[in-house]
Amino acid sequence: MTGDVTQWLAEIRNLQRQLADTLKERDAAYKSAANWRQLYETEASQRRSTVEQIQENNRALQQELTRIKQQPALSHPQNAANLEQSIRQIEDPEDLRQQLIAALAQCDRLRQALETEQNEHTQTRQSLTLALGDAIDTLSKASAAPPASTIGKDGG
Repeated sequence: MTGDVTQWLAEIRNLQRQLADTLKERDAAYKSAANWRQLYETEASQRRSTVEQIQENNRALQQELTRIKQQPALSHPQNAANLEQSIRQIEDPEDLRQQLIAALAQCDRLRQALETEQNEHTQTRQSLTLALGDAIDTLSKASAAPPASTIGKDGG
């Protein structure tokens, strides 16, 4: 009978050790999951911030585009006729030269604004593509990983 009690006590100690090891593994898994969750939340926050900046840039570009569109265009026949009439009214060649310089400067500003808009559009497209790719990768990894609630239940 003493052998049975000793055997049972040994079995109880063995089970207690296994339980302690399982609890340690569970705690380590919870700690790892919390760490990954924090990393994910940090990354998500950075992505949201980036998206907000991109949206703000887009709003500013839309406003600039609207402003540029509201300026008279020479391609419209009425505007071309008005410009031609304004030029005929100028008698002093120096005034004409100054208006030409102003028009060329405006043309250069518009060209630079268009180039800036095109560059920012390309950059925005690349940023959004990268963010979308990262989100898909994160979702793929998350769906491939076992749920945290099943960790530690195999030993019991």
